[in-house]
Amino acid sequence: MIYVIGFTAQLFFSARILVQWIASERAKKVLSPSLFWIFSLMGAYLLFIYGWLRDDFSIMLGQFVSYYIYIWNLQEKGIWKKVYPFVRIIVMATPLLAIYFVLRDTEDFVNSVFLNDKIPLGLLLFGSAGQIIFTLRFVYQFFYSYRKHESSLPATFWLMSLVGSGIIICYGIFRHDPVLILGQSVGFVAYLRNILLSKIKDEKKSQDNEA
Repeated sequence: MIYVIGFTAQLFFSARILVQWIASERAKKVLSPSLFWIFSLMGAYLLFIYGWLRDDFSIMLGQFVSYYIYIWNLQEKGIWKKVYPFVRIIVMATPLLAIYFVLRDTEDFVNSVFLNDKIPLGLLLFGSAGQIIFTLRFVYQFFYSYRKHESSLPATFWLMSLVGSGIIICYGIFRHDPVLILGQSVGFVAYLRNILLSKIKDEKKSQDNEA
C-alpha cells in the first residue's frame, strides 16, 4: 500500500513533465503550463505521505518547501482561488499536521529518522543533499518568477533539476527504492531537452538583438 502511494505520486510527477514537455515542444520554447503545477501539488501531497510512512526524512524535507511554492504558482495563474476553500485548507494544513505528529515525540523522531539502521546517517545526508538541490530549484524559480510577475521555468531550474535528480537516483539505488529510481529517471530526458530549448531561445534572442 505504501508503494502504491509512492508510485501514484511519481505518476503525477511524470505526468507534469510530459505535459510541460509537449507544450514546450509545440511552442518551441520553455513553457510553464497550469497542469504542471496542479500535477506537482498532487504528487507532492502523496510523496510527502509516502516519505512519512517510510520514516524517510530526506523525502519529507524535499517536498515541504516546494509544496507551498506549487501553491504560489497556482495562485499566480489564478487557479488556486478557484479551488473550494475547504479543500484549500486541507491541502495547506496536511504537511504542517504531518510534521506536528512526527515532531510530537522528538526522541522517537530522532531514533526513527536519524538513528535508523535501515538508513545510515551518511546515506541520509547524501539523499537529503539531492532533495535540497531539487527543492532549491523551486526556490530559485519562485524568486525568478516573482521578479518577472509571472510563473516561469528558467534554464537554471532545469540544470538544478538534472543535478538533484541524479543524486536522488543514486540515493534510491542505495535504498533499493523503486519509487525514487523510476520517478526520477522519467524526467531526465525532459530536463536535458528544456535546457536545450532555453539555449536555442537565448541564441535566437541574441541574434535578433544583433540584427
